[in-house]
Amino acid sequence: MDYMTLKEAGEKWGVTPRWINYYCSSGRIPGAVKMGTVWLIPKNAEKPIDGRTKKARSNRNGK
Repeated sequence: MDYMTLKEAGEKWGVTPRWINYYCSSGRIPGAVKMGTVWLIPKNAEKPIDGRTKKARSNRNGK
């Protein structure tokens, strides 16, 4: 399986590597593994939905 780093995922998804780190540590990216101090994210992983947006909140509530 091919993996990408936090920086590569951040560039691909348009968010900072810090957000990617948060997503990984909270288990929101399936297949992400931590090797020592580095997170490895599958290249085919989808960006998690940002729960802070109005659209994401409405999807979560089933509306």
